[in-house]
Amino acid sequence: MAEKSPLENKLEELSTEYSKTKYNKATNKHLGILRKKISEIKKEITEAGRGQKGKGFFVKKAGDSTVALMGFPSAGKSSIINVLTSAKSKTARYEFTTTTVVPGIMFYNEARIQVFDMPGLIENAHLGAGGGRSVIAAMRVADLIVFVIDIDRTAHLQILLDELKALSVIINKPKPKIFIRESQNAIGLLVEANRSKLSDREIQTVISEFGTHNARIRIDENITIEELIGFVSSKNHYMKAIVALNKIDLNSDYERIASAMSSKYNLEVIPISATQNINIENLKSAIYRNLNIMTIYLKPKDEAIAKPLILKAQSNVGEAAAKLHTEIHDNLKCAYISGPSAKFNRQRVGVEHILKEGDTITFIKNR
Repeated sequence: MAEKSPLENKLEELSTEYSKTKYNKATNKHLGILRKKISEIKKEITEAGRGQKGKGFFVKKAGDSTVALMGFPSAGKSSIINVLTSAKSKTARYEFTTTTVVPGIMFYNEARIQVFDMPGLIENAHLGAGGGRSVIAAMRVADLIVFVIDIDRTAHLQILLDELKALSVIINKPKPKIFIRESQNAIGLLVEANRSKLSDREIQTVISEFGTHNARIRIDENITIEELIGFVSSKNHYMKAIVALNKIDLNSDYERIASAMSSKYNLEVIPISATQNINIENLKSAIYRNLNIMTIYLKPKDEAIAKPLILKAQSNVGEAAAKLHTEIHDNLKCAYISGPSAKFNRQRVGVEHILKEGDTITFIKNR
């Protein structure tokens, strides 16, 4: 194993001290200082890794949404992108085949979904092993992660989750409901609402350590100190993910394994075989569903063929008009809707009407 850097040794030392220090009123301030130092050193380690020599990865988004395939070398990411898209990623039975980001486009429900085959990650990727920091940094642009896990190496999922967490990538958890409104008036740090189990004093200590001294604070859910630090420091990155449990053709017990993984990690697990083309349509459906997008159709009066428009799920008529064109939105009077969200064919609705997958919409402008 590579020798640890001075920063990594210092981080380990502070983390040990923090874990051994019991919380009470007398130690509260000391613990707050330790948390700040730990956060700063983690940031320094990350920045140092970004500055290391070596090949980085630049990822340019395209299409309606973006998906990143993430897994250990030889988990089958290249085979999966080849069956999902028209990409031709190199495949082989040895590790480290993919050394660059390979993009492809998957078409599903009229949506153009960009899929990236990311280079394989290994343990200690967050410390730079195998160029892991560059891979994870590039992966952050995606709207969804698909963990590609070899069915005979399911322990890899926990390692991948740990590597992402070490670089402040939080999987399948919404951004916490924390509201900090800075004030120019000298009011100090006023906690107006606190639904967490943290004391007001703990909250004020953390926020002040990151340079905010006058603000109104609302915390509308139960959070940990680490979640508060991640929010205030703006370093946490929240992402959705599912699991593609690959190579099920080599293990007949795949249904039990998939169920156990889903229960343990609270992730949707889709058993597949990329090489045998098993359950690939189920994987496509899961990707589309977890991207939280929908397809609606535009049908102007002078056209017989409906045109697709890809929107975020739960979008309303006004948001659909705005995505199509600013002028349409600004002059929108109402719309005629046919499909799942309509009570009857060509129902007349207002701009706040919530659309559903498969709706057909005709915009009506003000005269």
